[in-house]
Amino acid sequence: MEPEPKDLIVLGAIKNGIKKFDKIKKTTQIDAEELNAILESLEKRGMISVQEKKGWLGPKVELVTTEKGDREVDERVHEMQEKWNQMSLLYKSGDKQKLKQYMDDNKSFLPTMMFFGIMDMMMFSMMFGMMGMMMSDYVPQESIPDGLEGDGMDGGADMSDGGFDFDIGF
Repeated sequence: MEPEPKDLIVLGAIKNGIKKFDKIKKTTQIDAEELNAILESLEKRGMISVQEKKGWLGPKVELVTTEKGDREVDERVHEMQEKWNQMSLLYKSGDKQKLKQYMDDNKSFLPTMMFFGIMDMMMFSMMFGMMGMMMSDYVPQESIPDGLEGDGMDGGADMSDGGFDFDIGF
């Protein structure tokens, strides 16, 4: 059973060593109620286990991935890498229609690709520029890294005066 993209993001965060609920919540930017439901689902499916450890201030709960969870993350990351490679090829070929269709078909995986660092963000923003679209048409605003909120057309540069402005420090 293929996990939903948010499930995969949470599973990946845990696999990468984020073991506490609050840190997972902060890293994944998923609200507490939804995160709790995702964690319960992952535990029921045998992807994670809950471990209680003794700490100085009393017992503490840590979440860890199981072998099944590790395999799932590795397989999905590999699949997303293949999807990104296909998107890159479509971009390099200059076929706007095929690229747009491919991105439409794989829209739900774009935030997950960002989370796992699979995509080249510069190329991704240039894809939107080529298609004359905004990144927020495909990716939720909270998932877009700082500095890339622009429309993707010019990489955020202000060229309203029609020319380039280079400051060489003299």
